[in-house]
Amino acid sequence: MPSKEHAGVVSGLDKLYEFDREPVTEDKLQPGKYFAGLLAGEHVAGTEFVIGASFVSWGASPMNVFLGLALGNLLAVLTWTFVCAPIATQTRLTLYWYLRKIAGPAATAIYNVLNAVMFCILAGCMITVSASAVRIPFGIPPQVKWYPESAGFVVVVLVVGALVTLLAILGFKRVAQFGSVCSPWMFLMFMGGAVATLPVLAMQAGFPNISTWAQFWEAASKFIWTGSTPDGSPGLSFWQITAFAWICNLAMHGGLSDMALFRYARHWSYGAYSAFGMSFGHYLAWIFAGVMGAATARLMQVSMAELDAGEVAWQALGVTGILTVIIAGWTTSNPTIYRAGLAFQGVTPGWPRWLVTLLTGAATTIIACFPFVFTKLLNFVGLYGLLLVPVGAIVFVEHWIFPRIGFTRYWVSRKRLFVSWPALISWGVAIAAALWLERSGTLHLFFLFLPIWFLTAILYTILAALFGARETLPEDDGIKTAEMLDTSAKRVRQPKAAKEPEQTDMVLWVARVVALLSLAACLILPIWVYRQGASGFEASIATMKSVLIWPTLLYFISGTVWAVRRDRQKGEEGSGA
Repeated sequence: MPSKEHAGVVSGLDKLYEFDREPVTEDKLQPGKYFAGLLAGEHVAGTEFVIGASFVSWGASPMNVFLGLALGNLLAVLTWTFVCAPIATQTRLTLYWYLRKIAGPAATAIYNVLNAVMFCILAGCMITVSASAVRIPFGIPPQVKWYPESAGFVVVVLVVGALVTLLAILGFKRVAQFGSVCSPWMFLMFMGGAVATLPVLAMQAGFPNISTWAQFWEAASKFIWTGSTPDGSPGLSFWQITAFAWICNLAMHGGLSDMALFRYARHWSYGAYSAFGMSFGHYLAWIFAGVMGAATARLMQVSMAELDAGEVAWQALGVTGILTVIIAGWTTSNPTIYRAGLAFQGVTPGWPRWLVTLLTGAATTIIACFPFVFTKLLNFVGLYGLLLVPVGAIVFVEHWIFPRIGFTRYWVSRKRLFVSWPALISWGVAIAAALWLERSGTLHLFFLFLPIWFLTAILYTILAALFGARETLPEDDGIKTAEMLDTSAKRVRQPKAAKEPEQTDMVLWVARVVALLSLAACLILPIWVYRQGASGFEASIATMKSVLIWPTLLYFISGTVWAVRRDRQKGEEGSGA
């Protein structure tokens, strides 16, 4: 017989259930603050150092960067808000399970495995980025080959991977809480690093300091976003930057993978909370990273290609910069491993989510030991979006279009088909067309999203009509959605009993004040370095690096206490998923 301790562990793990194969119930829906914190934390990531610096290397101009990123990120937010979140809140299912109702077991198994592998690689990249920062204070050499050259690097990856996996196992709410605490501080670090290194660019431009927008624009045009690549070829155009910002998270919004997150949203409009991630992460953080990268390259007299995220953060912020890259990698890899675990869960129906997530995290950590995932990040981002977005088009058409044109929704499930040939054929043709268009030079990789999405949607509609979607079919007794179970907000709510007035929690109040003051200190120190100008840069940046770690540590202690006690005071502890 199992011991009491063993039974207690199993019981605790069973409580980590995340509605893997059924709709999320109304009592488990989460407030908007969790989505704001989670999405901000996920998209202010260590890889922003890589992508922000890439716009510098790609020769973008300041105007194209500022305007192109604004439009592209707006399109991404609109896709989350009007495409992904509404389907998630109507069904309350993950894409990995809803797809089974639409495309049958065969297509779902292929998609879930491909999706999970892609997310494992992406999360592995985040862990590798974190490890690239840890290596600096420990004297571990840069990992420039596809395999690890240092045992110390492998140890660092294993430790980081274990922590990330543990948090992902704890489920959506814990991942969201972690992101909520980390995101304001991480954003301030990106901004602070850029502000503190502006005097380096002032020295290059011959200014005592950059004190006006005109001076910043002049320095940015000459030393950051010059409009041409190092070899003199033209840089990225406005539309290329716009398209890149839109497709950077294509699998999540257009490909609907973020149904896994938004099924917990109280309303579809929560998709707009993605603006926290896009504005702070994929707009400002990319711009700040470009400033830091260019300044670091000038300071060290090296090219941008010779710098990694850890080196840029170390030069700009010291030990606190290392911590920034580590935590930024965690906040992105946590929800990514969470999604990957749910995807694998769809093809391992007898296994609990925590076990699948544990195995997924182990595989991700092994991948992270091989630095090739870091060096090929940008190519990978484009590839995994194109591979997965046709499935998002298929689900969109079935969910929204079929009822409006008289087709039978869920016809594959109603006919009890194992294979949906319309889904597999349209998906395969779309990928083949994308590869041909990109390899032949007909269309740039960044512009393939829209034609491939529409091609998949049209093909699937035509083929589904030929294979039986126009038939009148009986309801199936298989997978249920929230609409079918009426678990949505349409249910009549009973009035809540009046609560006793709560007494002021002094610990909560003190923790909040200390957290806010600590964040203020994290912002004031870089501003102080900036105000010293070019002449006092070396002394002031050294002082800031030695002092900045203390308000940082104070913030994480007080911020964690604040977040935990706030949730307990509101009666939310343990009520979420």
